[in-house]
Amino acid sequence: MPRIRSDPNLNLCPDYNSEDFANTRAQLVNDNTTEEQAVQLLRNIWLANNNLDKRLWQQQLENDREELAHQQRMEEDEQERLKQEHIDEEEDARKEERKKNKHKYIPIQNSGVPDDPAVTPCSYALRKLDKGEYLELWYFTNDGLDEASTKKTVDDDAMILSSLPDGSTAWVSSASTRSARSVVNDEDLPFEEFCQACPRFLAAL
Repeated sequence: MPRIRSDPNLNLCPDYNSEDFANTRAQLVNDNTTEEQAVQLLRNIWLANNNLDKRLWQQQLENDREELAHQQRMEEDEQERLKQEHIDEEEDARKEERKKNKHKYIPIQNSGVPDDPAVTPCSYALRKLDKGEYLELWYFTNDGLDEASTKKTVDDDAMILSSLPDGSTAWVSSASTRSARSVVNDEDLPFEEFCQACPRFLAAL
């Protein structure tokens, strides 16, 4: 059906009483129809046609709205398809990048910055641990760690130069020079210091 170009709701009924429609009226006038009735008949015909045009116009508007909505949906679907296609291409590129450089994408452990200072016993204690030999827990107490930070301790078998009671010097083993008064045996360690030392000792193993 041809499109209606203008809104029929804006159309006005012609003046069928005018001279322009005299010939049209004359064709309708007869013994049973007066001129006034002919004018009314022409008006009725025009109104019927105009009402039909109004209905067709309304249907045309609805069809246009549906077509526009359909086109918009088509465009949105196409845009969504292109967007998803772009996302998929980027994801494929990332997967390929991870595959080629897998060591670059090893996840970093989710651990915070250490708040506590590192516990480092003396070198003598570390050597004992490395050898799997017995070591007093005292070396992991606050006193033992304080001494480690101010005094370097060496292995039992190491030879160091030491002053003898007679004023002479001699090479002696480090074990013989360690102050027995500093190191506390495990059985004599106070409970509070025992609680300090145990976690540090276990962490050092």
